[in-house]
Parts: sequence; C-alpha cells; structure tokens
Amino acid sequence: MDLENQRRILELSEKYGRENLMVVFGAAEAEAAGLAAETVTIGDPTYAGPLAGVSLRLDVYHIFELKDVVDSQVYEDQCGMMEMVLDLEAIVAEMKKIKAESLS
Repeated sequence: MDLENQRRILELSEKYGRENLMVVFGAAEAEAAGLAAETVTIGDPTYAGPLAGVSLRLDVYHIFELKDVVDSQVYEDQCGMMEMVLDLEAIVAEMKKIKAESLS
C-alpha cells in the first residue's frame, strides 16, 4: 500500500473512528491483498509509511468476500471477469489469515 493511501486511511480513522471504517481490497494476488490488509490492521510491515507501528485493527475484506452483499449486476460488471481468472480461494484464505492475526 502506497504511503499516500496509508496517510488517507490514518486521517479517516482519526476523523470517523476505527469502528466506523472498513477497507475493501481488490488486489489480484493473495500476497498483495494480505500485505495491504496487514498494513491497515496491525501496521505497516515495511515500517516505511504513516502506519508503521500503528495498529488500526480496521475491518478488512476483499471484494470477493462481499459478493453476496453487493448488487449482483454491479458485481458481475466489475468483478465477474476477475473472478474467473484469479485464485479466489488463495485470496480469501489470505484475508482470513490476516483477520485472525489482527485479533490476536
């Protein structure tokens, strides 16, 4: 996650409160989704950005985890093709792993 997005998320968490935010990712690879999720839950693992050492513990989801709550036509238009070519199981498993780590 780039430094500017880290800064924005930190500012939004301060303005609205952590409990009022959730972050939805659309990364094409499990590792990228996991790294970004880790950044906004337990802190920037590279210790380079505004979230270095900052544990926001925000709710995180990959868009694939929200298929049942997003309008079906919007989901199909925006994610349908990606869903056919990406490794959904790996992405969802990585997100679940990061969520579990953030709770401990």
